[in-house]
This record gives sequence, C-alpha cells and structure tokens, in this order.
Amino acid sequence: MIQVANLNFTYKKTRKKAIQEMSFDVKEGEVFGFLGPSGAGKTTTQRLIIGLLRNYHGKIEVLGKERNQWGKDYYEHIGVAFDFPNLYTKLTAKENLQLIGAYYKNECEDPDKLLERVGLLPEKDVRVENFSKGMKMRLNFVRSIMHNPRLMFFDEPTSGLDPMNAHIIKEIILEQKKANKTIFLTTHNMTVAEQLCDRVAFIVEGKIVVIGSPRDLMIEHGKRNVNVEFRMNGNNHAKNFDLQNLGENLEFMNILKSAEIKTIHSCEATLEDIFIKLTGRNLV
Repeated sequence: MIQVANLNFTYKKTRKKAIQEMSFDVKEGEVFGFLGPSGAGKTTTQRLIIGLLRNYHGKIEVLGKERNQWGKDYYEHIGVAFDFPNLYTKLTAKENLQLIGAYYKNECEDPDKLLERVGLLPEKDVRVENFSKGMKMRLNFVRSIMHNPRLMFFDEPTSGLDPMNAHIIKEIILEQKKANKTIFLTTHNMTVAEQLCDRVAFIVEGKIVVIGSPRDLMIEHGKRNVNVEFRMNGNNHAKNFDLQNLGENLEFMNILKSAEIKTIHSCEATLEDIFIKLTGRNLV
C-alpha cells in the first residue's frame, strides 16, 4: 500500500532537515505504527504521504503510484484524522458529516449510525463549537472513515479521550483492519501501539531506528526472566529465575510444589522500555 525509499525533506523557512534517508513499507491490511517523541518527524512523514507537504526527495509510492502523480482522486481512497480536529464549528455534528460526505464520489455511511457508534447521536444537532475536545476527536475520527477509504491515517487517535471512548476508537480501528483496510498510525502512546499495531517503526530526529512487530521486539529486547511472588512459612517472598533450563531449576520447582503462589509471570520489556534502550530518548 505504501513504499517509501530514501526519503528526505527539509523545511525551507527553518532549513530544518526533518526527514533523513527514510525507507519503509506498509502492507495491505496491516496497522503500521509510527512511534516517537514530539518533533521526531512522525507528522511530517504522514503529511508528505497524504500530500499536504511537497518538494520531497526520494520515493513515496502509494496504492501503486508515486505520490506526486496522484490527482484529487487520491482523496477518495484515503481517510485522515489529525490530532487537532478539522471540523466546521458553526455546524452541528450531523451537518458536518453530511457536508463532508458530499465531497466524495464514494457512497458514505449513514451519519446517524456513525454518530451512534462513537456515542454522539444524542448531540447530533449540537453545534461543534460547543463540543469538548474529546467529542471533537470522536467526530473527527468518524469523519475520516465515513467514505469507506482503503487507507487511513490516524494521528494520536485516542488523544483527549477517556478510557471508555478510547476503547471504542480502538475497537473501530481493529474492525477496519479486519475488513482488510490499511492503517498508518502515528503516536507516542506505546500502550496504544502495543494493542493495535502489527508492526511499528521507531523514529528519532527524522530517522528510523528499528522496524518490527511489537511482540518480536519485546521478546528480543526483554529480560528472559520469570518473576515469582509467593508465600512460605508465613512470609511473602519474590524471586527472579532465568528462563534458560527453568524446568531443571530445583529451587524454582520446590517453590511451585511447596509454596503458596501469588503471581508468576515472564518479564517482557514494554515498547517504551525498548524505545528508550534503542534510542536513548524518552517519549516526550
């Protein structure tokens, strides 16, 4: 769906080299996470692929065609939801969807159904200027998928949402994936990335550091230990054991047989742990 090779981009006014020799691909039907701290180049890369920024050097091929060769029909195939909602604030929620839906040749989904899906149906006739940020985020999200696009770009899709509404948005993203849609997700929220992404790319200062599945990265860079918390002889204890030849470890086997086990789990690294380890940077 997307092939990027040797991509470079410099902002003319600041002469800041925002993207440097970047190469990656996004497969059809996958959720691809672009992860990094603020200012790393995530949004710049996304805007280059969408077409909001031009004059890049290198290759950006989307849906089998170089990005700069696409015309306005490109936007029939993609959906975009930015971190800062782009809505008509003087219109109601339903009027926003009806107006934006009229821009597309594709048949759009019923606005009421979309609003109901994200809990905004009771406010369908309320002007968007009276919405909270979380309500605007939800409306902006369904606006981006209403025309049934093949490729979707989401920038911090759960930002400003409470846990329940964030869960709804993540559910919809996974439903889109199940329908073989492709999702390009930019975020600095590693928990969201772990839950949604098939593969992730770590980006720092305009460069990709590593690409891989969250699971593979956590296994590769995690500690191969097992932590056991148990109660023995009236006291609570905690012990770490190496996974190597664990079944032959007599102390571990003795604890399993004679102690009251409270918890037992392997010690995988989180994506944030791995990001810090590989880049030396925090996600801020």
